Amino acid sequence: MTKVCYVLSFVVLLFTSTIAHCETVVKSSLEDQTDVKLTIYNNDLALVKDIRKVDIPAGSGELRFMDVASSIMPETVHARSLNNPDEFAVIEQNYEYDLIDANKLLDKFVGKKIKIINWNDFQDRIEEVEAELLSNNDGQVFKINNEIFLGRPGYKVLPEIPENLISKPTLTWLYESGVETGHELEVYYLARKLSWHADYVVVLNDTDELADLSGWVTLNNQSGASYKNAGLKLVAGKVNVADARPGGLERRSAYKALAMDSAMFKEQSFSDYHVYNLRRKTTVKNNQTKQISFIELSDIEIKREYVVNGDKTYFTRRHSGRSNKLPVEIYIKFSNSIENNMGAPLPAGVMRVYKNDKDKSLQFVGEDRIDHSPKDEDVNLKLGEAFDITAEKKQIDYKEISSKMRESEWEVRLRNHKESDVVVSVIERLSGNWEVISNSHKFEKIDAFTLKFDVKAPKDKEVVVKYRLRAGI
Repeated sequence: MTKVCYVLSFVVLLFTSTIAHCETVVKSSLEDQTDVKLTIYNNDLALVKDIRKVDIPAGSGELRFMDVASSIMPETVHARSLNNPDEFAVIEQNYEYDLIDANKLLDKFVGKKIKIINWNDFQDRIEEVEAELLSNNDGQVFKINNEIFLGRPGYKVLPEIPENLISKPTLTWLYESGVETGHELEVYYLARKLSWHADYVVVLNDTDELADLSGWVTLNNQSGASYKNAGLKLVAGKVNVADARPGGLERRSAYKALAMDSAMFKEQSFSDYHVYNLRRKTTVKNNQTKQISFIELSDIEIKREYVVNGDKTYFTRRHSGRSNKLPVEIYIKFSNSIENNMGAPLPAGVMRVYKNDKDKSLQFVGEDRIDHSPKDEDVNLKLGEAFDITAEKKQIDYKEISSKMRESEWEVRLRNHKESDVVVSVIERLSGNWEVISNSHKFEKIDAFTLKFDVKAPKDKEVVVKYRLRAGI
């Protein structure tokens, strides 16, 4: 604790009086911290709760609350005394972020004299000169012995650090305290550049019938501060945040968060969200990416699917008689249910899928992003496109029934070069009014604008799917 004294001079009639006024300045750093807690959201936002014991004398003074995040949102700061809540008040706050760096230091010495120290190779000795810094804008300009130098090699030595530069982001408060015993301060604030997301690893067995799944929480801290032995809570989803522009709102969906309960995390309901508490404390360093395991599941039944997706614009216009090659997409699908050894809601994230090759070496086979997935819902992952299964689509006939109705006939040729039989789903998407006039294979109407053919494709053979339909434009 230090005291800053200001000398105030008053002129009254024929005499001058001088009064010394002293103001208490208290500094608080991480050495005073007794606890820190983080609540991290998906949308690059975190709530920091910093608790410190600070010796604050009674009366009014200045408190410099140091070591806060450089990405702090100063307007969100709230401070209170836990042990004497009615005896402490902040009456003014300033956020000091003009941090020390080489350029800012030199800027403060423009028009002043500094030293430049350099090793003179020709004379084999250290050379020291006094120079006046004329400019630090897009290069340094010095005046040395009445000559102007555009840049000068060597170390620049400054006589002091200016008072208005600080080494750490600091909240400066004018306070009033009613007790001499000090305070246990609890300080809340929101900070940017702290985020988390989920990552998953799925390992398929040899037959693609079962899989093991592990999930990881990935934390990314670019906030400008470290959090030692912090209590950690995660919120899955995005809360609404007001736009920085006056009167404006940033329209963000408020997703309901999903429950997650595992050996590492405990889920709790809160308001319209669910908060996940890490069961132990962890240190989150600045500029660090940290991963924490949150789920381990095994023997999940999966289903591999091959899908050919059509284009709804095909059915209302004439095409050439040439065949168009279509990709055969690979999906795996599983039910997030207790019966399938799962049943834990999965936060949004990327699932990466692996499988052992014939040499028992694990290989990456694809990845896909999932949304928040509640229990008892299906999870579908697109892995890529099949190499040994091909599809070609061709328009066989086209007629204009009326100005608003078209009729067309199609064939899809599927060829399977794999070592086993497969089922390929041919999905067509339509618009307006439509109906199937004829078809070679049974189809399923998925919804008002989608139909699907599930076609068995024997190995080393070709299957031709034909259908004629009428569609409005």
